[in-house]
Amino acid sequence: MVPQSVTQVDVAIVGCGPAGVVLAALLGQAGIRVHICDRLLGVYEIPRAISLDHEILRVFQQLGVIDQVMPFTEPFTNSEFLGVDGQLIRRMTMVQAPYPQGYTPSVVFSQPPVERILRKHLEGLPQVSMALGLTMTEFSQDAHGVTLNYDDASQVHARYAVACDGGGSAMRESLGIDFEDLDFDEPWLVVDVLVNEKGLAKLPRTSVQYCKPERPCTLVIGPQNHRRWEISLKPEEDPLLAATPEATWNFLSPWLTPEDGQLWRQSSYRFHALVAERWREGHVFLAGDAAHMQPPFLGQGMCQGVRDVVNLAWKLSAVLNGSVKAEAAEKLLDSYGEERKAHVRELTSRIKGVGALVCERNVEKARARDQKLLADCGGVVKDTPRQDVLPALSTGLIFPSPGAGTLFPQPRLQGGQLMDQLHGYPWRWVSDGTLKSVAPQGVKTIDLLVQPELEGVVALWMQRHGVHAALVRPDHYVFASASNETDAQKAFANWQAHLESI
Repeated sequence: MVPQSVTQVDVAIVGCGPAGVVLAALLGQAGIRVHICDRLLGVYEIPRAISLDHEILRVFQQLGVIDQVMPFTEPFTNSEFLGVDGQLIRRMTMVQAPYPQGYTPSVVFSQPPVERILRKHLEGLPQVSMALGLTMTEFSQDAHGVTLNYDDASQVHARYAVACDGGGSAMRESLGIDFEDLDFDEPWLVVDVLVNEKGLAKLPRTSVQYCKPERPCTLVIGPQNHRRWEISLKPEEDPLLAATPEATWNFLSPWLTPEDGQLWRQSSYRFHALVAERWREGHVFLAGDAAHMQPPFLGQGMCQGVRDVVNLAWKLSAVLNGSVKAEAAEKLLDSYGEERKAHVRELTSRIKGVGALVCERNVEKARARDQKLLADCGGVVKDTPRQDVLPALSTGLIFPSPGAGTLFPQPRLQGGQLMDQLHGYPWRWVSDGTLKSVAPQGVKTIDLLVQPELEGVVALWMQRHGVHAALVRPDHYVFASASNETDAQKAFANWQAHLESI
């Protein structure tokens, strides 16, 4: 069939969920022509993600929507882990102020209004065309790019395409890319309740992980009167029956009655730990749930998808803007899957560790777990910041040096503005002024001796790693660090060798 209309773009994105819309916005702001489609006309009005961290808020700052998003967030409360007999065995918190990224390190949020803000932002980007209520039916690729056909008989030709079409990704399946099973597969009931004043008075003031063999369960304190329960189901329990209102209220009976609030969403899920075997096939990339799924114990699902597209966006932009030589471009794009897959696998392993702690079904083993955790801390439970669980990049476009692969802080500079607000998002050479090395062309120099920081977050980072400067990527991860002039020159030479005149 001859297409009724043909659109030429640089990047076509399938799926307008959080990962897709953030990718479209980042590329659009970089001057890249983007087409994004979604089969649904509006955002999904039921909350799925409920937590974000400061790395993602920093991305919303980059998009220019942070002030609109913040009213729909609240600081994440502590998460208290209660053992077999209800005793406190672990506490997860957030890193203390001053906050290294410039924002509250962990927040809960309301997903539907935040998604609407992101989609509205796309409407103001002339380089981005958004088609809602439109399904991509098939695609093909050749040496020049990707051709996508849609159910309205339109066609898009793109240099690259990105599948952001969810865990059941049709694009991933068409490419014949399988998921690797990371050995976690359990049935759970997820319940969101809008709790009234009477009900709120009955509930804990902190989020809770109930590590009880009979019924492992999570209670998350969401924004305002939103409360979420994630309740483990037993093998003999019917997931569909569990998600009926009557059964759901029965599960909630230890906390609430139907008079205490309104069910917002109750759904049975299988919590999986999966990662795509490969994240790129020719000119097509996978991102978000199309590339991975993980259990929800640290609330990292949406965060992981945004990390994917931030990593991919600056690399696609560099290639499409012609600032990388052809021989370096393919390696740069390949580094996306290399970096993100390794990071997802490691974080999923850590999330599974938290899940294993919560989900021990054997009473004797659970008691032994409780005793060991309490013995390890001398009987006094210490705070464990959630951010300490997040791994650094371990492979890809990083140069071995102290702190390489970690997320670099965003200091508040003299005058009160955050570093990114003043200096943007290029490659940056951030120095405490000790070293006199001159960064190569294409790297912006930020000298904190000339423009001091107000809260010392970079000074703390450099002290921790024993360095005086860091070469920071556009996605805020550290490419290399330097403690002396020789280190600096090695970092610059390696940067140039990898990127070849970026």
